[in-house]
Amino acid sequence: MALSPQQMDRMMDEHFAYEGRDDVEGVLATLTEDVEHDIVGWPLGPAHSRDGARQFYETMFVDLADSSVRCVKRLYGSNFMVDESIWSGKAPGRPFGLEGRNRPLEFRLLHVVEFADNGAIKRENVWIDLAAIMQQLPQD
Repeated sequence: MALSPQQMDRMMDEHFAYEGRDDVEGVLATLTEDVEHDIVGWPLGPAHSRDGARQFYETMFVDLADSSVRCVKRLYGSNFMVDESIWSGKAPGRPFGLEGRNRPLEFRLLHVVEFADNGAIKRENVWIDLAAIMQQLPQD
């Protein structure tokens, strides 16, 4: 049974809300057990389970803080969505291998997300505007 755009919106908004609170367990609960979690460029490559995705979120919540996500546009298909958003916050750690020094940061994200029939995320593919991050976090 296909999910409605409103159902997909609720799940993505819940997912982003857990990320904004640095809640690893909450974020993982929005994913299926066998999720394909692919952050393009992540050195460990795609993960294929909740436990596999855990390391990314644990690392991200150290490297990025005070996060908020603002949706720019969403496109919908049968149990999938494409979400273009703007991430804003601070970089206290070493996001994407760059020294953050607690500087403010803002960059675009593109999510391609597939949902299981129960509404959980079964595939999350994320593209990050690394060029924007590098411009805002110049390395001395």
